Amino acid sequence: MKRNTIFTRFILVTALVLGILLSGCGVKKGTGGKTYEFTTVSRGTLEKTVSSTGTLNPVSTVKVLPRMSGKVEKIFTDYNAEVKAGDVLAELNTDMLRLQREQQMASVVKARANYELQNLNYQNQKKLADKDLISAYDLTSARTTLAIQKAELDSAEASLRVIETEINQYAYITSPIDGIVMERNISVGDTVVDSSNSNSTSIFTLAENLEEMQIEASVGELDIASIHKGQQVRFTLESLPGRKFTGVVETLRMVPTVQSNVVSYTVIINVENRDGTLLPGMTCAVDFIVEQRENILMASNAALRYQPTGLSADEIADMVFNAGLKDMDEDQQKAAIEARAQTKTTAAAAATTTQTGTGIAGLVSTSGQGGPGGGPMGGPGGARVMESGSQSSGRSSAAASTVVMKNLWYLNGEGKLEVMRVQTGITNGTSTEIRPTEDLEKMQIVLREKI
Repeated sequence: MKRNTIFTRFILVTALVLGILLSGCGVKKGTGGKTYEFTTVSRGTLEKTVSSTGTLNPVSTVKVLPRMSGKVEKIFTDYNAEVKAGDVLAELNTDMLRLQREQQMASVVKARANYELQNLNYQNQKKLADKDLISAYDLTSARTTLAIQKAELDSAEASLRVIETEINQYAYITSPIDGIVMERNISVGDTVVDSSNSNSTSIFTLAENLEEMQIEASVGELDIASIHKGQQVRFTLESLPGRKFTGVVETLRMVPTVQSNVVSYTVIINVENRDGTLLPGMTCAVDFIVEQRENILMASNAALRYQPTGLSADEIADMVFNAGLKDMDEDQQKAAIEARAQTKTTAAAAATTTQTGTGIAGLVSTSGQGGPGGGPMGGPGGARVMESGSQSSGRSSAAASTVVMKNLWYLNGEGKLEVMRVQTGITNGTSTEIRPTEDLEKMQIVLREKI
C-alpha cells in the first residue's frame, strides 16, 4: 500500500513539472482537446529587403602594358606596393638597342655628309646657271638630288631619336597613376611583347584606390524593380563573421545576364574601406533595404499561415466572417451580411443548375461577388482585399489601395479558439507587419498545433 502511495505521488509531481515546462514554452491545451504552441505579437523595427550576392572589386584599375619588346632585366615593385605616377616598375634590357643606336648614328653621319656634299654641288650648279653655263634641267636635277639627301638625313635622325626614346623611356616601364600594385605578371628574364602586338598582355595591374571599393551584385529580374540609385545596402562577408558593412547603390547596368534561362542584372554598390578590411575578390551577401518600418506590431509568418485542423471549411469561414464584422459600423455589417447571404444563395442556385446539366452560365454568373467587406472586391469602400492565403506578385505596379487581410488565431478566456482579422504590411520573410484596430503587443497567438 505504501509503495502504491509513493508511485502515485511520483506521477503527480511528474505531471506538475511537465505542466510547468509546457507553460513556459508557450504550449497550452484548448477546450477542444488540442494542444497549441504559441508566439507573441511584438513591437519593433521591420525591414523589407532584397537579398543577393556579389564580389568586391576596386573602383578603378589600370593594366600596364609594355611599349616595346624586350627581356625583363630589373623589377622595382611587387604585389601590394604603393606607387606614384611616373615611378619605375620594371626595366628592360637595352644592350641591342645601344648597338642599334651606334649603327644608326653612323647612318646619320653618312646621310649628313651626303647632304652637305650635294648642297655644295647645288650651290655650284646654281652659280653656273646664273651665267647660263648649264641648262635649267641640270639645275633642277641638282636641286632634286639635294632634297632627296635632306630627306634621307631627316629619316636617319628620326630613326636615331626612336632608338634613343626606347632606351631612355620605353625600356623603363612606369606607373601611369598613383595606386597599389594588384598583380605582377612578369619575372626577371621574361620576354615581353610590345603593346601594339596582338600577343601582348598586361604585366602589371594597378588599383587607383582601395579606400573606396565597389560590389558587383547580381539581382534577378523579379527583384530589380525594387533597386534604385542611392538605395542603402547592408552586406556581410564569410571571412568576417559577425561584422556588418554598409554601402550605397551607384548604378544599375541595363545589359541583362542570362544563365540557365534565369535573367539577372548587375548592380554596382559603392562602399568605403578606410581601414583596409575589405579586399578585392571577397564574396559578399548583400541585402538591399527596400523599405523600413519602426515601432510597428509584428507577427510570425507561421502564425499568419495557421489554419485549425479541427474545424471544417464552413466553420472557419463563419468565424472569419464574424471576426471581420467587428471592425465595421452597423450599416457596413448589414451590407456585408446581406452580401454574404446573397452569395450563398447564388452559389446554391448555381450548384443546383449544374447538377441538372443546364448551365455553365449559372456558374459564370456567380463570379465577382463581394466578400465580407461589403465593397465590390470584398473591401470597405471598394478597396481591393486579398484574403489570407492569396498571393501577390509584390511588384510596384500593384494598386496602392490593395489591402491584404489575414487571420490570427488565439484562445479566449474560456480556452476556446477565436480568430481576428488583421491588415498586413511589409515582411522580412520571417515576421510581418500587422495593423490591427487595437494594440495587441505581447498578445499570445497560435503558432501551430502540437501533435
